[in-house]
Amino acid sequence: MTVDKELEKLSRLTPPAATPEARARALTAAMQAFDTAENNAPAPQGNAKGWRQSSIINWIWSPAMNKKFLAGSALATLLVIPAAGYLAIELTRNGSPIADQTEIAGNLSRGEASKQPVATAGQPVTVAPQLPPQAPAENGTLAEQSVADVQALQDKETSALAKPDAARTSEFDANDVATLTNKSEGSAAALGAAKRSAPAAPGIAPHQQLAEPMAAIAPSPAPPADARVQMQLDPNRERFANAAANPIKSVATDPVSTFSADVDSASYAFVRRSLTGGAMPDPQSVRVEEMINYFPYDWPGPDNAAQPFKATVTVMPTPWNHDTELMHVAIKGYDIAPATTPHANLVFLIDVSGSMDEPDKLPLLKSAFRLLVNRLKADDSVSIVTYAGNAGTVLTPTRVAEKSKILSAIDKLEPGGSTGGAEGIEAAYDLAKQGFVKDGVNRVMLATDGDFNVGPSSDEDLKRIIEERRRDGIFLTVLGFGRGNLNDSLMQTLAQNGNGSAAYIDTLAEAQKTLVEEAGSTLFPIASDVKFQVEFNPERIAEYRLIGYETRALKREDFNNDRVDAGDIGSGHSVTAIYEITPKGSPAVMNDDLRYGAADRAPAANADTAHRGELAFVKMRYKRPGEDKSALITTPVDDNAVATIDAAPQDVRFSVAVAAFGQKLSRIAAVDSYSYQAIADLAAASRGTDTFGYRSDFLSLVRLADGLSQR
Repeated sequence: MTVDKELEKLSRLTPPAATPEARARALTAAMQAFDTAENNAPAPQGNAKGWRQSSIINWIWSPAMNKKFLAGSALATLLVIPAAGYLAIELTRNGSPIADQTEIAGNLSRGEASKQPVATAGQPVTVAPQLPPQAPAENGTLAEQSVADVQALQDKETSALAKPDAARTSEFDANDVATLTNKSEGSAAALGAAKRSAPAAPGIAPHQQLAEPMAAIAPSPAPPADARVQMQLDPNRERFANAAANPIKSVATDPVSTFSADVDSASYAFVRRSLTGGAMPDPQSVRVEEMINYFPYDWPGPDNAAQPFKATVTVMPTPWNHDTELMHVAIKGYDIAPATTPHANLVFLIDVSGSMDEPDKLPLLKSAFRLLVNRLKADDSVSIVTYAGNAGTVLTPTRVAEKSKILSAIDKLEPGGSTGGAEGIEAAYDLAKQGFVKDGVNRVMLATDGDFNVGPSSDEDLKRIIEERRRDGIFLTVLGFGRGNLNDSLMQTLAQNGNGSAAYIDTLAEAQKTLVEEAGSTLFPIASDVKFQVEFNPERIAEYRLIGYETRALKREDFNNDRVDAGDIGSGHSVTAIYEITPKGSPAVMNDDLRYGAADRAPAANADTAHRGELAFVKMRYKRPGEDKSALITTPVDDNAVATIDAAPQDVRFSVAVAAFGQKLSRIAAVDSYSYQAIADLAAASRGTDTFGYRSDFLSLVRLADGLSQR
């Protein structure tokens, strides 16, 4: 018992740092021992010829490359090189090469299957090579110190990853990056020397001893040190479009605002997932218009489909700035009655790559599409295309009357492989064209968790493919799933250029909202290329700022150009746009008057006096499905003002609260002084009936953001 206690005490002691002289002596002794062992080594057990033990791969590879057999012949080129390529593909097909190589390194260093590291989502695999004690304990070796330093750095990294995003960067600084790089590179020779001089551990074959550099295990070149550290620090690699907030514009010089309609809702769901996960969302992930348009509103709609839209404008005081006003523009689309909905030809394009093997990805996706299938009519048709490296047709066009066949095909989907989305897109559009329904709904529904990393994968390449195929009259819906490598920027590019929309599905409840409750607006378009243009009267308005729609901005001349693509609106969709406007003479005016006036002011001075009292003029262009020429709807803004924010309609007030919240999350300076509590009070007072609980959930998000912002 006494001996055990003494050993335990010794195990807790830290060996003193090795001197350069001790390191040199240890390295010399190790090299001499290695040379002696090489010259006097007996034949390994079970091998009379004295061959070294090796893996089955080396056993097959060596004769193939020996000049007695294939070297120098054409047969070597035809057989050996393709075999090597196939082997490399198989080794990396079903998982991350980096993770696989890290796991192999851990296995080689430990030599015990029961202690292999397992990669989990959001956590790096920690590899702790165990070097045999070759040098004296009082000095240690350079290799042992290097491994200890790397292990300490990995432990620090793992601790940092467990903290909120904001804390990670401070936890892992530039000095650590340099330390990891220098230690990893500087100790490679010492690691190799220690390996060569070490005796074989019991039960481990010589070829399983600690590998020299990691390159011996992973033939592909390692990324730069800063890239390696970045991959470890940022397990979530979401990509968002980088768009600057809309500036304040002077009506004297720029009186016209033009933008495309946006009925997407992906941003709101992504913000919700970030907040409920305990982190403030990336400001670039917040698109204020998508947050506003996420909620159903009871805006007045048109009476018939002859004029499919109706605009309602309300002007009110700005709750976060007493010297400005808000001009709230609410557009409601005609709601197609369920009995008259056209036939649907839907193609489910489903990402089944290896990264989809998480509960909130492929399993949630399958449940979401089951909900949608149950919503469709018997004479609608469904096809399924999957992609993971290569695209494949799982189900040819099948009528929903054969629902069990469709659901069975969905249930059998399994993840595995890389992500070759471009080929999948081509196959899905081909299938949609094959089952095209004249005067019906023809739509590809792309469901994915992230990047398309096989084949054409740049945003521009995929945009070109989508633009070419949309001419066939096929619409596109993009559904994002999961976290980790969500490419929101690409989702937006595809949706905006493919006559489509984008949504993010983080829960089955969100799938129910998007694909069942809002199936009419999601699936059945009533207009395409919908554009808005607002002209402000310089006699009444000095400045304006459009809230949101940064990624939907258009040039002034694009409004009348029918060749310019814009957003699409589905049955019953509502679109809301809010301007913060500064009246003439307000102390909030930011721009000085022009000394010489503006050239474009002359027409206004000579305009019909009947229009001088107008605040603004709202115009909207749209195309009916299948048509190439747009139609125009106009709405003058005159006597639409209310004296206080409380006098505005209930839905208007709630949408303003959402606009304030989105701007605050985007870090827009205009709402800096407007507190989260004030936003919550405005939303609570205008919550209304809230049939599905969406507005109550919004209040919860405001409270979460308030708490997280005070950390």
